Amino acid sequence: MHDIRAIRENPAAWDAALSRRGVDAMSSQVLDLDRARRAAITAAEEAQAEQNRASKEVGKAKASGDEAEFERLRALVAAKKAEVGEMQEKAKGLDTELESLLAGIPNLPLDSVPEGADENDNVEIKRWGTPRSFDFTPKEHFDLDGVKPGMDFEVAAKLSGSRFVVLSGAVARIHRALAQFMINTHVDENGLTETWAPVLVREEMMYGTGQLPKFGEDSYKTTNGWWLIPTSEVTLTNIVNGLIVDEDYLPRRYTAHSQCFRSEAGSAGKDTSGMLRQHQFEKVEMVSVTHPDKSLEEHDRMTACAEGILEKLGLPYRTVVLCTGDMGFGAQKTHDIEVWLPGQDTYREISSVSTCGDFQARRMNARFRPSAGGKPEFLHTLNGSGLAVGRCLIAVLENGQQADGSVDLPEALHPYLGGKTRLTAEGTLA
Repeated sequence: MHDIRAIRENPAAWDAALSRRGVDAMSSQVLDLDRARRAAITAAEEAQAEQNRASKEVGKAKASGDEAEFERLRALVAAKKAEVGEMQEKAKGLDTELESLLAGIPNLPLDSVPEGADENDNVEIKRWGTPRSFDFTPKEHFDLDGVKPGMDFEVAAKLSGSRFVVLSGAVARIHRALAQFMINTHVDENGLTETWAPVLVREEMMYGTGQLPKFGEDSYKTTNGWWLIPTSEVTLTNIVNGLIVDEDYLPRRYTAHSQCFRSEAGSAGKDTSGMLRQHQFEKVEMVSVTHPDKSLEEHDRMTACAEGILEKLGLPYRTVVLCTGDMGFGAQKTHDIEVWLPGQDTYREISSVSTCGDFQARRMNARFRPSAGGKPEFLHTLNGSGLAVGRCLIAVLENGQQADGSVDLPEALHPYLGGKTRLTAEGTLA
């Protein structure tokens, strides 16, 4: 949500920031609604004042026996009462219209975000690790002999349709081990608070983090009005929904391992092979709630937390800053971390870490009380994957593959696998 006062004070700057995201100027439309809303409020207040004055005079006219004046004043009170109701209803309608308009406008990019139209204009800022040289042609994860017994897309299609998978045996255990490794690292080394939260949320929670109203088709809604979360960003961020916290409460850093659900509307042909893009998947999410002065510093810290998971697993990656045309709806700035997948001979996104400024906080009405005193201020929120578990499984399998169809597993996972170090070509742990 946008600060209407900032738009009033500098509409040209607001329009210029929107244009960087490829959005046409909207300040005139917003301010016209705002002026009409404020005029209706003023008219209601003036009518209310006239009603109050006339009400005081009614009794005097009655007591003086001036029936004509009494009737005139009584009629005036009734007319002003009706006018107050009419203007209040008009103001309410315009307020709803203005709020709906603002709710559908994306966040403004920070000045440091590179200009661009799509992913081709993203800017690489870091590269770690060297992709392995193979003396054979590397395969995609689902074609590995050792993986096939534990990764079944046909049974999943029978159960649920396309873009689902059934994991079993050793592959399922590796998948679980990855999630446990990520959570333990974030809690023990990165100082995040482990959290377990619902995957079904109220509609206002989806609104708070920006999935609604504009992107409802990307998620699933139950028949009784709950929404299945597309990411635990929704639950973790909304912990502060409607709250005013003390400044010393900040920062709050959360992590959660959860099921996530996405309809993937409009993603036909986009990275859909194997487990890359599923309707149901698991993710370890990171969310930070911070003081506004600390959010950019926190953004870099969260990015390093996600990168650290890949480094511990020995997986080559690169980090890019998303350009203005590739950023998500609620982000001010985003770092995407892309892991190397030898089966596709390319880097694929495995984490997206974003700072949202006060954009989500305004939607949630989440504020903090400054230690030095003064009015409550909107806090800042950030979110990022730490990491997408299924995509991390893909990267582990493809980067560790051997010519015979087996997979050497990262050392960091060995303690989570009972000391086992490899997935055999037969699909067992050894």
